[in-house]
Amino acid sequence: MSELFDAVDALVASRATLPPPAERKRLRAAHGLTIDEVAGALKVRRATVSGWESGKTEPRPPERDAYARLLDKLAELYPAASAPAAETAPAPDAPVPAPAQPLSAEPTSGAGV
Repeated sequence: MSELFDAVDALVASRATLPPPAERKRLRAAHGLTIDEVAGALKVRRATVSGWESGKTEPRPPERDAYARLLDKLAELYPAASAPAAETAPAPDAPVPAPAQPLSAEPTSGAGV
């Protein structure tokens, strides 16, 4: 039964998507890891990890699976921050509010307004 689970895990891992290169670097740096530390843990050269983080190369199994696992764990610890501008910007279809009108000292009747 364990063999079946291992085979299923291998299928899932082979299709796992990796974050974009800039996010890979952000996650590593957020945890205070150096490229050398990641390279040592994955038993690859420093230039290999550098290539993965720059987008020049992509990891291949079995290192890809271990690298994906590392990045998944780091993403749990350091989720990507949402862009503050997107939270405060009005929706594209939202009406633009009219500019504020100066307050008048005289009451208006409401007629003709």
